[in-house]
Amino acid sequence: MLSFRSNNLHQHLVVARSSSFLPLKPLQSSIAHTHIHHNACSRSGAVFAIANQGTESNPTVLVAEKLGEAGLEFLRSFANVDCSYNLSHEELCAKIALCDALIVRSGTKVTREVFKSSAGRLRVVGRAGVGIDNVDLGAATEYGCLVVNAPTANTIAAAEHSISLLGAMARNIAQANASLKQGKWMRSKYVGVSLIGKTIAVMGFGKVGSELARRAKGLGMHVISHDPYASADHARAIGVDLVPFDEAIATADFISLHMPLTPATSKILNDQCFSMMKKGVRIVNVARGAVIDEDALVRALDSGIVAQAALDVFTLEPPLADNKLVLHEKVTVTPHLGASTVEAQEGVAIEIAEAVVGALKGELASTAVNAPMVPAKVVSELAPFLVLAEKLGRLAVQLVAGGGGIKSVKLTYASARSPDDLDTRILRATITKGLIEPVSDVFINLVNADFSAKQRGMRISEERIHIDGHTENPLELMQVHIADVESRFGSAVSETGDIQIEGRVKDGIPRLTKVGSFDVDVSLEGSLILCKQVDQPGMIGLVGSALGEENVNVNFMSVGRIAPRKHAIMAIGVDEQPTEAALHRIGEIPAIEDFVFLQL
Repeated sequence: MLSFRSNNLHQHLVVARSSSFLPLKPLQSSIAHTHIHHNACSRSGAVFAIANQGTESNPTVLVAEKLGEAGLEFLRSFANVDCSYNLSHEELCAKIALCDALIVRSGTKVTREVFKSSAGRLRVVGRAGVGIDNVDLGAATEYGCLVVNAPTANTIAAAEHSISLLGAMARNIAQANASLKQGKWMRSKYVGVSLIGKTIAVMGFGKVGSELARRAKGLGMHVISHDPYASADHARAIGVDLVPFDEAIATADFISLHMPLTPATSKILNDQCFSMMKKGVRIVNVARGAVIDEDALVRALDSGIVAQAALDVFTLEPPLADNKLVLHEKVTVTPHLGASTVEAQEGVAIEIAEAVVGALKGELASTAVNAPMVPAKVVSELAPFLVLAEKLGRLAVQLVAGGGGIKSVKLTYASARSPDDLDTRILRATITKGLIEPVSDVFINLVNADFSAKQRGMRISEERIHIDGHTENPLELMQVHIADVESRFGSAVSETGDIQIEGRVKDGIPRLTKVGSFDVDVSLEGSLILCKQVDQPGMIGLVGSALGEENVNVNFMSVGRIAPRKHAIMAIGVDEQPTEAALHRIGEIPAIEDFVFLQL
């Protein structure tokens, strides 16, 4: 294989015999052009966010619910900020088409209609808090909008509020306070129960549930938990036993809810569950009101199955004036104050502002909830391979001829690492982006890449090949195989009948290293011309002259051949798109049998 690099090696260039061009969009603010820094994210999980596509110098962020001033100041340093609170759904839909990002709390419903009304401009929704049940995640993904939340800033506040309600409920604080202020002295009526030695079931062992468990352990309680996704090692480190759902609710003296609201958890505490509980159980809810069947809880309170409840959240907020739970004498209530501390409010505002601004800049978003989560260390390590992945996808789709569409794609990764040591999810999404975006009328990003592939009937499979080598390098090579299609460049078809291209990263630079069965070595910078030619002297000069006369600059070229004087593939990197005249002249060179121009 022969290769040359030059700033202006016109004499080393060959072009393509076809004058037909696949209409392409330029490589937009995308993974390949996102600034990727090894210190871009210090948290344990991260995903690529959406780079700024806006035409304005500064994006516009709509803040639809009250946000702490520290967060607003951070937003204003980067974006135009529109604070419009208490918008009706119709007003939100009317305004959203002018906004690049939207920040909400729990009171604003971000529905499919909102995403549709944005006409594709809305790229980020930030939920200032943990729960995202008020955001239609399916619609967000379909419309390519990243959804981020602020899961850490209010963790301690929510856990502390749970403990406060637990103690207040056990000792009848609210009822005794109200009674005394009415001039009554009723010590015998408000005898409470002790917490020490009692069993508390923490239903949901995420960040808040874990913090509550630590505090409950400090009060001398025995802590059990149910969470199908919790780590047994994490629970064991805190001194918590993970148990099945039925066992948790049947053995607990206290139950504290810390689960998200999903179709699976909606009204998860219902008549059947209450019938399984220990008589006299006490329930705390600082999660979501709708995880409890409120009518069933009233019945359980009246029957004595549930001795007391302490609720910070309700199915309808604010609850109606005649809400039976709010008025029940055995229930202690607060108006959704779980995250309402000065420190938490400021922390949430800053956390969501940073996440939204980072997403608009195209940086890593560790709090994304509708894109594949990939550890930040993995993202940093794979950064150059992500550039390669998208460019391979863009090249591969341009090699497809005809209008039948791509149905079957196989991605192959060769690595010295074990499968458990190589996370390819973000690579798959990036290649998918490269395959779809050049021939799509919508912007494709990592949020909607998999959805878009399925929507177009594209089945993407992955294969990992283990090779001997150094494990410091995550990948040796990547291949893209497209089956059951015709090729615009016959030499790109491998022995198996698939269009096949291969790439590697060398010294941090993505390179095309194989086309069909031919080895090449060309930097994926600018655009490419691929030529199949009879291997004979003078070819480089002939093609270089044609391009040089048209003022087309060559940045790299490579020749791969089967054997001397047989057939060869010439791959040429060019800085400009060759004119039709230049391509026509190259196509007339007798020794050139096939060629194609590919845009990156």
